[in-house]
Amino acid sequence: MENDAATLYCPNELCQAANPLTHKFCQRCSTPIPKRYLWAMGDGLNVGSPGEILADRYLVINKSVVLDTKPGLLPQGLEIENLQTIRAYLRLIPYRLHIPQVYGVLPLKDGRSRQEILLLEKSPLLVDATGSQVGLYPQLLNAWRSTTSMRQLNWLWQIAHLWQPLFSEGVASSLIEPHLLRVEGPLVRLLELRFDPSSAPKLSQLGEFWQQLVPDAQPCIAEFINQVSSFLIQGEITSTEVLIAVLDKGLSELGKSQSPKIKIITKTDTGPRRQRNEDACYPPSGTLLSKPPQATALAIVCDGIGGHEGGNIASNLAIETIQQQVQQLTKVPYDHIDPSMLLTDLEQAAAVANDKISQRNDSEHRQGRKRMGTTLVMALPVAHEMYITHVGDSRAYWITRDGCYQVTLDDDVASREVRLGYAIYREAVQQSGSGSLVQALGMSPSPSLHPTAQRFMLDEDAVFLLTSDGLSDFDRVEEYWETEILPILTEEIDLVTVSDKLLEIANTKNGHDNVTIALVHYQVKYIEPELPIKAVIPERPSIKTANLKPTAPQQTLLEDVSEQKTLIPQVKKPGSIGQLPLHLIVPLILVIIAGSLGYVAMRLRSLSTLPFVANPASTVQPTAAETPNQVSPANLTRGAVITNSQEISLGNQKLPAKSYLEVISLEPPDTPAPQDSLVQLRLCSAQDNPVSSNKKIIQVKLSQLQRSNITVLQNDENPCELGLQPSTPENSESNVPSRNSENNGNTR
Repeated sequence: MENDAATLYCPNELCQAANPLTHKFCQRCSTPIPKRYLWAMGDGLNVGSPGEILADRYLVINKSVVLDTKPGLLPQGLEIENLQTIRAYLRLIPYRLHIPQVYGVLPLKDGRSRQEILLLEKSPLLVDATGSQVGLYPQLLNAWRSTTSMRQLNWLWQIAHLWQPLFSEGVASSLIEPHLLRVEGPLVRLLELRFDPSSAPKLSQLGEFWQQLVPDAQPCIAEFINQVSSFLIQGEITSTEVLIAVLDKGLSELGKSQSPKIKIITKTDTGPRRQRNEDACYPPSGTLLSKPPQATALAIVCDGIGGHEGGNIASNLAIETIQQQVQQLTKVPYDHIDPSMLLTDLEQAAAVANDKISQRNDSEHRQGRKRMGTTLVMALPVAHEMYITHVGDSRAYWITRDGCYQVTLDDDVASREVRLGYAIYREAVQQSGSGSLVQALGMSPSPSLHPTAQRFMLDEDAVFLLTSDGLSDFDRVEEYWETEILPILTEEIDLVTVSDKLLEIANTKNGHDNVTIALVHYQVKYIEPELPIKAVIPERPSIKTANLKPTAPQQTLLEDVSEQKTLIPQVKKPGSIGQLPLHLIVPLILVIIAGSLGYVAMRLRSLSTLPFVANPASTVQPTAAETPNQVSPANLTRGAVITNSQEISLGNQKLPAKSYLEVISLEPPDTPAPQDSLVQLRLCSAQDNPVSSNKKIIQVKLSQLQRSNITVLQNDENPCELGLQPSTPENSESNVPSRNSENNGNTR
């Protein structure tokens, strides 16, 4: 008789047959059986003897690793009052490429006492081919000596990007603990999170840790790493923004020794159950693109929302607009590209597409469910980097020889609940409406849109898969990547054949939707440089972290209704978990709407009484009595006016010296990092044109304002108001982009 300890139960609730541990598919119904190896968190923990079954489902592999033999059942979760203990894991879900996520709780009984062990999924666990032996990927310190200079610097670059978000959650100590810091091929992975002591670690301690790496660093970067660690220890580098800027320069130098070749194939299909295809892609479906000889490689996938009323129009309009925008960006030689500005430009390209679709909706008087929109995911390889931008639930996956990694986080209700610290992901996805979108292109003006732009350093061959949910639903990518996509890296199969196979899988295994995919094959040759590189601290870095912090939750979401997604108002949860009662929600919404209308009416009345400014020179300038203040959350309130003493760039605008901007709104982030607050500004006067510029709206992060040479005016006189023309439909406050209150019925 087969050993029960080696039994896996089919996740199909209509089957639930027992299968041998070695089977990948149920022998009765052919349903795929996922093997979820979980890390039991805790120092010196020993959950049991190998082969033992715990809680009637968890097979002990070794003292800290168990296998869930009943993957079709929801794991036991924490009680609501205990969620605070794992909130750092939940809120850091945007960084799950590096940080494991909470799977559930393993309850253990020891005599009369009861213990709950936290189980983590997607930890850096190395599983052998049989699944009987599970170990850990090597520590960074142990793998350091045997890798290239490009990868060594890449690992430090990833740690630098993780420092601030982990510091904000009180777990930065995890990045200087050698036992926790693991490497899985090109990726830095944390085994678990370590909470900081009463005194949080400083960047100088990170420098001390990095100094241990200098003796075994590759010759061309040994002095570079020694300089960087010394800068950190001596306090010459005081922020991760500066640290990332220094590492970027080093990687750029090494990147000159790396020669990439890129191939892209796209495919789209209506699917067996849909009458029309609302998806779109770039390059056009069936096109095989290579760089070289092409100068630019770009892949885009869009999944239209709006049914026959315009989902296909929205997706194609987004493709056309973004392709044109990116084409302009890539005309700049790589040596002149600022990574942080390129990230901003890619977000801006998504915003331009968003506004074009939104304006099309408005011009055609589309309301409610007739409004059209689209998701977006695009990949732009530039030299040794890959830039990924996305909005909605179309996804990007990164496939290496070590694994398949989902690098985008869906803009849906379930992900929002997790990153706000309200629920474990596997619990959140079980809730009604968990797959409803919280944002998509075209549903509201761009100030309320928050695209996610990221960049990844590439130091080995890789495949990026962009896909609509026609393929990604039901974990088909996770199920088939190893057999269907991985052979691309070993050159056993070509891109065209793989793309055809993925379409077949989507249509036969899912089949409920249109399906669109793009495969980006990145091949690289690297030769170690002979000359050493040096570390230089930039005078005024303008750097933004690639893995952006999660933005504040949107005030609208797209709710699933019979395979459609509908735009409805979102109500933020009060305090911890639970919804406001309906009898409180309705009055609250009415009060908010009434207050907003009252404010707009008041502003219109005040603007209509201002004198007409016929001469640009008559715009009121600040007097000597005014006292400039540094920009901070305390003084950057709505209505405040800021000015610059020299020419600067904000958002996508170049502003001459002595420009004046009025703060329209300051949206705090959903993390304790105030520098990630989103500030919306109205450019109301500029030295070269104080009148015609008053319609420009700029949205930036508070951190960018603090880095720029900007001050806040302190007098009662508002140069913005006194410099405006009389109120007209064209230049009044009502022209400021805002959420459309009538957008409450969009369907997908």
